[in-house]
Amino acid sequence: MIKKNLFIKNNIQKKYLNKSLKKLSKGFSKAISEINGDVQSSKKTLNVLSNKFNFNFKIKDLQQFKKFKTIAFIGMGGSILGAKAIHGFLNIKIKKKIYFFDDINSNKISNLKKKENLNQVLFLIISKSGNTIETLSNLFALNIVKNNAKNIILISEKKDNLLFTLSKKFNLFYIEHKNYIGGRYSVLSEVGIIPAYLMGINISKLRNNTLEFLKGIQKSFLKDSTVKLANLLKRKKIKNLIFLCYSAEIKEFLLWCQQLIAESLGKKGKGFLPVISNVPKDHHSLLQLYIDGPRDKLFYIFSCDNKKQEKLNIRKISNKINFLNSKSLNSIKFAQKNALIETFKKDNIPFREFKIKQINEEVLGRLFSYFILETVIIGKLTKINPYDQPAVEQVKIYTKKLLI
Repeated sequence: MIKKNLFIKNNIQKKYLNKSLKKLSKGFSKAISEINGDVQSSKKTLNVLSNKFNFNFKIKDLQQFKKFKTIAFIGMGGSILGAKAIHGFLNIKIKKKIYFFDDINSNKISNLKKKENLNQVLFLIISKSGNTIETLSNLFALNIVKNNAKNIILISEKKDNLLFTLSKKFNLFYIEHKNYIGGRYSVLSEVGIIPAYLMGINISKLRNNTLEFLKGIQKSFLKDSTVKLANLLKRKKIKNLIFLCYSAEIKEFLLWCQQLIAESLGKKGKGFLPVISNVPKDHHSLLQLYIDGPRDKLFYIFSCDNKKQEKLNIRKISNKINFLNSKSLNSIKFAQKNALIETFKKDNIPFREFKIKQINEEVLGRLFSYFILETVIIGKLTKINPYDQPAVEQVKIYTKKLLI
């Protein structure tokens, strides 16, 4: 599929697929019908893709926070991965200093306290449940909660939880997290759009083309992709998705994809293991396994066109490497990428290519919506509920018991 700013292509050979393709292909129409209905329903997860989606905030209420030059985002999983993906992809447009707290790391807390005047840092704390242990631990470790604090925004479900209780007790700025949108699907809701706005990103452009893959040639490509991936998932011969990241701008987006795919489809003994591989660095450590190891992997090749052209000047150094003279670093990296693609084709190794031709809000929005739709449809075609996460919830329950 070729778009002006985005190129996506599947290269999955027939030998990796079986006859259930036809049955899955028929199921695609039903899945699309359900998705169209969900997009229009104000109480369904995929309503987040609708151009009529109603946010629980007004831009004018956020304008008071635009003065902050430093922002710290605190959350876990889907509550923060979307914001990190936006920051990583559009970093060139962001003029503010940004911190992310998405793990338990006392050194990061200490460093922030040493480097910054916390009264001049805007803190955005996000937890759908309002009770996420890691998020609350980081919040209290920073010791920033006080009455009428003007540098704190809290986002959670509006129910009996700690974040909502804190917002009322200390009169803190609060925004409701919709209870029907799970964290990994929330990037185009308040959870991702508010961070984007505060970072100075054009949020209208980010949400411009959320439904374009449900029509025309894009829909045909979506069908081809989801039917083949669902077939691979059911056969269980392809177990790993290796995300080959040839551009730093896309790394955080791939971490968002990793959670989306793993948490949505890893159920009932099924699932893909998404692994992010930094290339060409990993050419020198993992490539032997990738090419000559077990054929249980589907490779996703991601690259971004970069207009920066740092060219090498080595003509006077050695005639032996004159072939590198006047080459840019990107041209060298992409030569390695194209060489790998040719090898994959020669050895019949399945892969998909995602070539981002322009780095902007519209392209990132397309990528978010595409992977959300693709993941949900694969779940529907394979009888997997793509929205729940029962195993994760069980670990949370055990963790709380051990801490009480």
